[in-house]
Amino acid sequence: MIESPDRMPLPRDFFDRPVLDVAPELLGRTLVRLTDDGPIELRLTEVEAYAGEADPGSHAYRGRTARNGVMFGPPGHAYVYFTYGMWHCLNLVCGPAGMASGILLRAGEVLEGTHLARKRRISARNDMELAKGPARLATALDIDRALDGTDVCAGPGAPLRILTGTPATSEQVRNGPRTGVGGEGAGHPWRYWISDDPTVSPYRPHAPRRRST
Repeated sequence: MIESPDRMPLPRDFFDRPVLDVAPELLGRTLVRLTDDGPIELRLTEVEAYAGEADPGSHAYRGRTARNGVMFGPPGHAYVYFTYGMWHCLNLVCGPAGMASGILLRAGEVLEGTHLARKRRISARNDMELAKGPARLATALDIDRALDGTDVCAGPGAPLRILTGTPATSEQVRNGPRTGVGGEGAGHPWRYWISDDPTVSPYRPHAPRRRST
C-alpha cells in the first residue's frame, strides 16, 4: 500500500538546514507518537528555535554535556530534557552534526488518540488545551527521557516520527520573542506559531527569579 504524500516521514535533509529555516516550516506538520496503548497524532502549531553554542538561550551555549549530547549529533533526532523536577520537553535537532541547534515543540492540536491524551492530561479543560505548551505536549504524548535520541525520520513502527502533514502557509505564520528567555537571547524573534490557532500557548516574557532574603 502506497502512503499518501502527507503521511510520508520528513527526510533527514529537511532537518539538515539552518534552524531558522526549519522552524517555521515545521508548523502544520504531523507528530506521531506510538505508545503501548496506541498512536497519538498531533498537528504542530507552535515552535521555538535555538541556535546552539551561538545562542545564549540554548542548552548547548556552554558546550556539550551528558544532558544535551544528542543536540551535537546528527539532525532529525529527538532531544528530550527534564525541567523543574517535574516536566519533560521535546526538541528536534537541526543542522549539521556538531552545530547543536534545535527546535522546541511548544504546542499542537491532537488529531488522533485524543482519548489517550486526555488520560494523561486530566486537568485540561478542553481538547484545545491538551498540548498547549511544551510540558503539556510532552505529557499528552507520553514523552520522557527514554525517547531522547529517537530518530524522527524513521519508518512505521518507530515510537516517534514527523510526517509531512499539511504545512502552514507563509501567510499563516507569525513570529516573535521566545517565551521565558532572558539575557542576550531575549530579543531574538525565534518563536513561530500559526496565527489565530486556539492551541497556541500564551506568550510570557522572562521573569527573573527573586532571591530569598
